[in-house]
Amino acid sequence: MNDNSYIYVLVALLPLAACMLVFQVNPYHALLLRGVLGAIAALVYTILGAGDVGLTEALMGTLLAITLYAVTVRSSLVLRLGVIENGIENDAVSDDKKTGHFKQLIDDIRAVFKKRHMRLEVVPYATSQALQRALMEKEVHATCSPQEQLEKSGEVQPYNTTIRVRRVYEIMETELASPGTTLTYVNTPEIEEKH
Repeated sequence: MNDNSYIYVLVALLPLAACMLVFQVNPYHALLLRGVLGAIAALVYTILGAGDVGLTEALMGTLLAITLYAVTVRSSLVLRLGVIENGIENDAVSDDKKTGHFKQLIDDIRAVFKKRHMRLEVVPYATSQALQRALMEKEVHATCSPQEQLEKSGEVQPYNTTIRVRRVYEIMETELASPGTTLTYVNTPEIEEKH
């Protein structure tokens, strides 16, 4: 057996790791595979006598790139949902039934976006006006607030989820199975910067 056969094995791992990286659906797993790919490349460069290139690949291509990718993935895969504090405005002591339905709705929304490797960040606001302003100023992607009740009945007050991102609306419309909310799409106007 040839003494350099391990080099062929390591070199063969490069395209294998690259293919696995390209076809990875989960962005967090792709980050790990990118680290493995960089480590294999650094090892191959070092074994082939290019220690400086191997060191550069290890530091810049692997460590720095993975750190930057991790920050990007972490910040971009977040759905910001604005809610009124305690789930219900002007009601300091909300009853258990309303709170239970609200928590169930939030859990259902989390489950829908967890399939897409997204996090749900719930952002509380003091009033419905502040909530609406946050949606229009694009601080949040969607809002969830209690609907106005037309008649005083013993039924649980349903929630209205207003969404400003078309794709998020389409996802929630097809996959959200919670009967406690009404989905509404709102096209927010583009805010132009004054120069």
